[in-house]
Amino acid sequence: MEIGTAKPLADERRRVRHHLIDIIEPDEDCDASIWRSHATAAIDRIRASGAVPVVCGGTGLYIRALVEGLFNGPPADEALRARLAERERTAPGSLHKRLGDVDPEAFARIHPNDAVRTVRALEVLELTGKTISTSQREHSAAERPYDVLTLEVELPREDLYERINARSQAMVAAGLLDEMAGLRARGFARDLSAFAAIGYREAGQCLDGTLATPDLAGAVAQSTRNYAKRQLIWIRGQMDTQPAGDVAAALARVEEFLHAGSSSDAGTKPG
Repeated sequence: MEIGTAKPLADERRRVRHHLIDIIEPDEDCDASIWRSHATAAIDRIRASGAVPVVCGGTGLYIRALVEGLFNGPPADEALRARLAERERTAPGSLHKRLGDVDPEAFARIHPNDAVRTVRALEVLELTGKTISTSQREHSAAERPYDVLTLEVELPREDLYERINARSQAMVAAGLLDEMAGLRARGFARDLSAFAAIGYREAGQCLDGTLATPDLAGAVAQSTRNYAKRQLIWIRGQMDTQPAGDVAAALARVEEFLHAGSSSDAGTKPG
């Protein structure tokens, strides 16, 4: 899975060492908890060598899992999950709608097609009497191994959408559809959670005949724009962001933050 994940090119990886790439197969489990264990180990190794780790990309949940720890919640209740699954089977979309009624924060950050996280959010509510968003906020102060500066860079929406459109077109031109077909040819099941990711989901629809191939780039761009909206809502609601102006201003703030951390005697360094 190279094109759809925007995996760094070989030349980029020769110039700068990258970590946590090609560590699992598409059909292997990897949730935020598993990823966090790999990430913290890599960060520890990098810091021990005297370098500064750069954590790039990822979803808001993974960012928060890294900097605040992860709320695990009550164990799975299979009987409850079966009832919820049956409710969704008889009334498709009803679980996500229910989530919107009881936990608007979780509703905003969980995609309607993400059945696993939707069910988990409703499960936590029924088992604890508290929404998963409330539980996560209460947990967030429990584990903070890094000093964190969270900046929100201002980018006009039209510029953001232009970048998204260009990226989507480039992915298709680079062979996204062939990549998805090749993954299926290798025997990876079409219903893997990895293939629900933006880009792979739409490419799979093309292969299944439910999306016209000429419409692939536009569909990927639309899904990405929708995700960008949800991402911004989630980050503003879940993380203590500070406005940073444009990219140049943000870089200046980052340099100042890192310099202050490097000159501090504190045991915890900026992340």
